[in-house]
Amino acid sequence: MTDATSLFLTPRSADFVAEANGVDLRQPLPPSVAAAIEAAMDRYAVLIFPGQLLGDAQQVAFARNFGPLEDDPTQVALDQRRLTNPDMTDVSNLDAQGRIMQVDNRRRLANLGNRLWHSDSSFKRTPAKYSFLHCRIAAPEGGETEFADMRAAWDALPEKTKAKVRDLVCEHSLLFSRRQLGFTDFTDTEREKHKPVRQRLVRRHAGSGRLVLYLSAHIGAIVDWPVPEALALLRDLGEHATQREFVYRHHWRQNDLIIWDNRATMHRVRAFDDLEHPRDMRRVTLKDSAPTLEQAA
Repeated sequence: MTDATSLFLTPRSADFVAEANGVDLRQPLPPSVAAAIEAAMDRYAVLIFPGQLLGDAQQVAFARNFGPLEDDPTQVALDQRRLTNPDMTDVSNLDAQGRIMQVDNRRRLANLGNRLWHSDSSFKRTPAKYSFLHCRIAAPEGGETEFADMRAAWDALPEKTKAKVRDLVCEHSLLFSRRQLGFTDFTDTEREKHKPVRQRLVRRHAGSGRLVLYLSAHIGAIVDWPVPEALALLRDLGEHATQREFVYRHHWRQNDLIIWDNRATMHRVRAFDDLEHPRDMRRVTLKDSAPTLEQAA
């Protein structure tokens, strides 16, 4: 059994990304350790747990210590699910038979959108809190995940820009992000499911009280703004928020587990030879407490 004193943190910077050791995530988590992890998440937003030999059920059980799981984690190509656990999101390049997906596989084409900077499930009315991504097989080259600190990005904005964007509301949809890469092959059911939802552009992080730029590739409009002007502003903000000073790049090792806070970060996967090498990554995602428009601003 672990206790709170067995959680050892090695920060990668003053308040963004830390490596966490000393806890076996397969074991039941004492409340004191869960509280310590949550406090670390409020400070660092991304925690790396190396060498965690987790099965699917163990990964789900660990995630449940921090809140309710999101509903309906699989968004596209439900008929091509590989994983049997309905609480898991499969972000691998493997098909239902465990083979590397073909170039024209619908799930592969939709998953290419993960190469865009985004926040998980911002296209849902109640978006995501934490994501827990576990590496079962790492790509031999490429396939890194990058994380951008949206708290620091907000802090670094000019005061004039902060005043301009502080009260803006955006429309998010999975269709918006996939269309950026030319993927428009949605079924009628998927189009109905992914009607735009509204989220604040600037939100207050519940755990730290810090203001955050809530950006995502899933944004396709700003309410009451002309679309060209809205997209130009969003592009400017995205370029600002993903400058190298705000970004950490993680080179995956087998059995790494990373938790990130979708309320405080954006992330993206980098390209790899996905038609040649398997990359088996499995995610569990928590639902936030409420839609952003219902949270304290």
